Amino acid sequence: MERLTLWLYRVLMAVLLPLAVPVLALRDRLSGKKRPMWSERFLRPMPDLPSGGIWIQAVSVGEVEVARRLLGELADFDLPVIVSATTATGLALARKTLGDRAVVTPCPVDLPVPVKRFLDTAKPRALVLVETELWPEMLHQAGRRGIPVAVVNARLSERSFVRYRRVRVLLKSLLAPLALVLARDESDARKFIDLGVNEDCVRVGGNVKYDLLRDERPLSWAEGLSRWAGDRPIVVAGSTMEGEEEIVLNSLNHYAAGARRPFLILAPRHPERFTEVASLLESRGLKTVRRSRWEESSESSADVFLLDTIGELARSYRYGAVAFIGGSLVSTGGHNPLEAALWGVPVLTGPHVHNFAEIYREMTAAGAARVVADDQEFGVVLGDWLGSPEKAHRAGKAGFEVIEQNRGAAARTATALMEFLKRGNQSSESA
Repeated sequence: MERLTLWLYRVLMAVLLPLAVPVLALRDRLSGKKRPMWSERFLRPMPDLPSGGIWIQAVSVGEVEVARRLLGELADFDLPVIVSATTATGLALARKTLGDRAVVTPCPVDLPVPVKRFLDTAKPRALVLVETELWPEMLHQAGRRGIPVAVVNARLSERSFVRYRRVRVLLKSLLAPLALVLARDESDARKFIDLGVNEDCVRVGGNVKYDLLRDERPLSWAEGLSRWAGDRPIVVAGSTMEGEEEIVLNSLNHYAAGARRPFLILAPRHPERFTEVASLLESRGLKTVRRSRWEESSESSADVFLLDTIGELARSYRYGAVAFIGGSLVSTGGHNPLEAALWGVPVLTGPHVHNFAEIYREMTAAGAARVVADDQEFGVVLGDWLGSPEKAHRAGKAGFEVIEQNRGAAARTATALMEFLKRGNQSSESA
């Protein structure tokens, strides 16, 4: 069954990938989106990889953050580390935050030749997948070589689980190399078991994303912010996706119909949209200061600060009276609200949060987050919190308490991972 499943997968990849590459390249060129070069993902040239260490695969920004926290806990484990990422933003963050601790490289395309070359060069003692990185070829090649595979902070959305469950007979053999699955909660653990992962290999480790710490480093533009915003309340709209900026701006108009317009810090999720969003703000007649050019600005006041750089959003939430977390008013699945809650800032979100369903359940139950469906509802809730700072403070404090109550997953996961890596090390030595 494994051979049949793998053969079908390889045929699909061989047929679809040559069609997909030029289409994606053209779309990227037209949209300005950046992704790792295909030549790099096909290992041309082969990166300089250390041998005999740990390979950690993380998709994008969120998974890289999980990897970073785990490596912080694993500081005493003396093995070389390779961190691979799939997206350009994930790679950029990994290189910025982990470049002194690990070799960072694009994830190889899940085809036999690139994966074989990667594994034959790196010869990792263990492969660690972050969250839901279940690539068939990668798992198969690791299994052939006897490389133990762990999944940390493991999760399966309900949508993914339903799809996988339909083909679980085909999946079971491909999931056989999974020697350890550290699930976020009991529900995720049960889903992996239902898909055929050995129950003895599945444990609940908690959600590492709760184990974040405030980055207290000052922001160079903070002094200008106090000048541009004056004494107006600040709303931070972070990780916004296409279509959401218009909703946020409309909601501020609804609110401002009976009060002063708040100052907006706006951070689009994808860098290729920075110019597009700047044009939108200009078309609305909003006086805007761009982060990339803030030192050139002589504005004594402004309406919007456009965060058109990477790496400062988490620190920017400290200035918010209210935060909106994007990817939730469109069907992206939401982004992490904990970065705002860490600063005691109450959170507004749209209804599409299946990627962070567990976190939002806790935050909404605690009163730390509120769900809005459209710009009018957004404006009403915004007015409720901005009109009653004490109520907003209580909501923000509740969000911080949610984080404090759920801490500890990184240490637990690191301990389990350390035991797993030691077992793999002993097995390789005895072999």
